[in-house]
This record gives sequence, structure tokens and C-alpha cells, in this order.
Amino acid sequence: MSGSAHRAGRRWTRLLAILAVVGCGPLAFAACGDDSGGGLEGGGDDVEVQTATAEGDAGGDLTISNWALYIDKETVPDFEDETGISVKYVEDINAYDEYYAKMRPLLSGGDSGGRSLMVAGDWLAKQMYDQGYLQKLDHEALAPAFENLSPAVKPPPNDPNWDYSIPWQGGMTGLIVNKKLAPEIDSISDIFDPQYHGRIEVISELRETPALVMKSEGIDPETATTQQWLDAIQKVRDAADSGQIRKFTGGDYARDLTSGNAVAVIGWAADAIQLKADNPDLDWVMPEEGCLVWWDEWVVPVGAPNPTAAYEWINYTYEPENQAQIVGWTSATTPADGVREIFEKSDPEQAKNPLIFPTAEYTKNCSGVTSPPGTQEEQQQVADAWVDAMSG
Repeated sequence: MSGSAHRAGRRWTRLLAILAVVGCGPLAFAACGDDSGGGLEGGGDDVEVQTATAEGDAGGDLTISNWALYIDKETVPDFEDETGISVKYVEDINAYDEYYAKMRPLLSGGDSGGRSLMVAGDWLAKQMYDQGYLQKLDHEALAPAFENLSPAVKPPPNDPNWDYSIPWQGGMTGLIVNKKLAPEIDSISDIFDPQYHGRIEVISELRETPALVMKSEGIDPETATTQQWLDAIQKVRDAADSGQIRKFTGGDYARDLTSGNAVAVIGWAADAIQLKADNPDLDWVMPEEGCLVWWDEWVVPVGAPNPTAAYEWINYTYEPENQAQIVGWTSATTPADGVREIFEKSDPEQAKNPLIFPTAEYTKNCSGVTSPPGTQEEQQQVADAWVDAMSG
């Protein structure tokens, strides 16, 4: 679900609604392959999946898809200068469900749209891999990156050996609050308080907003039932229909927080750090019930050109000095070892920031980002309910 760069908006709702009606909603893509039989097989345990093998020295062109505002302004040109690789860095991910809806027709035909790398959350990486849309990583080519991967970063259950994914950046989903205008907001439950009518915004990520609503009611989203997901979505829908929730959004909630149109949002921690630098009234609030924690991961899609350059990029960004430069701008959680030590010398205050270097104690009440449970039909029921909630 999810980072400091996330951008989403209601402009995608019509597309999602159409996909849901025809049975190809964001949770039903497994059943939406090429009916002619020409589609790719899934990457299950009994299916051999191709490895994107590095060949020769890194060079040429590299196209990367990522969220907007998820990297500093210097790393790409620095990388180009050091390696001679020409990078097309495309900030075309606004929300994972919508991005996948755009990419799936290409991927189903073995076409990456020219992309060598893209980021995906754990759940999306698993879904893409199972549908045959990802290649395995060349661990030999990525040896420098894995050497710099922090031992504190554990692989997701769906990819226990980092076969097809490696972290890019991570973060937390919780509350960003204008403490001058809404000093009492400390819980997800508080955003439903009528005194904040019309001044609340929530992100459009299915696996994040309903999950936090469930947590506010004492329900663990990682073990929640289909009905509990539907109940949480109904609560959000009722609040949207009544005008309590101003709109569904993505990182563009920053504008409304800055203007005062919104006093609190369900949003991402790294955004809060950047927003507070411009407006000291804006604070990240760890919800009383806990947050959501997640990683965005690099994946290599089928048909990806020049994987050798892609691995060079990952290795480069995993070097602690380069990672520190990136994190110093994004304020996201870093997967690379040795970055805190650099911050302790260059920015001691940030080295203590639990949003960049979270401790187990700080995140003890937090949950991982998970997909709705049940059969494909039950998952689609939840997806459709969320589309309907956002459509109004």
C-alpha cells in the first residue's frame, strides 16, 4: 500500500468501477488473462519462472517506474555520471491498484512497456509474481545490494528468499494532523468526530484506510474476516456520504493540509516530516491503536530490457552514502545498513527519528499491510465495496 511519494485521486475511480463491473477489479486480475490461452502462467511453486540474468558490463538505457517525490534530485544524475547509464525515471505510480490496472494488459503479453524496474508493495509483488508478470532476481548480480541490506529487514512471507523482490524504501501509515486546528486528534476514531465535519481526508488505498479503521475498533486486519472488512468500508462510506470525509486522496492531501481545508488525514509518515518543515503545525501522529508498516520493493517485470543496468541501479542506491542522500530527502525508512551511522555524523537529530529508523518498541502496536481474506469472490466483494465507497 504504500510511501512518502504516494499520489492517488478520485480521477481513477471511474476506471476502477468499470474494471470491477467486468470482473477485472484490482483483486480479480488472476481471472482476467488472455482468453485465447496466450497469457503467461503464474509463478507458483510448480512453475519455472525466468530469471532476469545480468549480462556483461552495465550500460545503455534504463527506464524506472516509481511514485512521485520518492527520490532526491541528485541521485539520478549522480548515477548517470558514475556509470554512463542513461536513466528515464518515470513518476507514473499514483496508487498501486490503478497502476496495475494500467500495466496489466501490457504485462499479460510479456511487455514491460520499456520498464526495467518498478516498485510494488509486498501484496502486489506477490500477485504479479503468481500471475507470471515478474522475473526472478539475479542474486549474483545483486550481491553488493544484499550485502548492504540491513539484517533488521526481514523478507516478506510471500518471498522468504528475496527471489523476486528487494526493498526500495519503507514507511508507516497513520495520521497527519494540524495540531493547531485539531489538537485532540490522536486516534483513527477521532476522524469521525462531527466537529471535524468536511475537514478529513483519507487515502484511497484499499489495504490501508479500511485496515486502520478496523484497528480503531480492536480488530487485527491481518486476521480480519471478510465481513469485518466490509463493515469497515461501510463506516468509511457512511462518513464520505455524510460529508464527514472531504475526499479520498493520495499524497496530494498536502495541499489541503497546508491550506487548512483538511485538519487531519490518514497519510504517510515521511510526508509528515516534509510537511512539518514548511508548516510546524502539521505533525505525524502515531494512532493510539497503532499504525501500518510496509515496504515498497523493486521488481523486474517480464519483458524488462537491460536488467544489467537495473541491478547496477539497485546496487548503487544500496551503498550507504547514496542511500543516506536519498533518505535525507525522502525521510522514508531505509533498508540499507550503515545509514544511521552516517546520519549520526551529518544529522544527529534525524538519526534519532523513529519514522526513519523505527524501533520495535515504537511500532509494537502496528500491523503489516495485508490483502482482504477469503476466496476470489469474497476478495472481489471487498474490492467492489471499496470502489463503491469512493464513487459516492
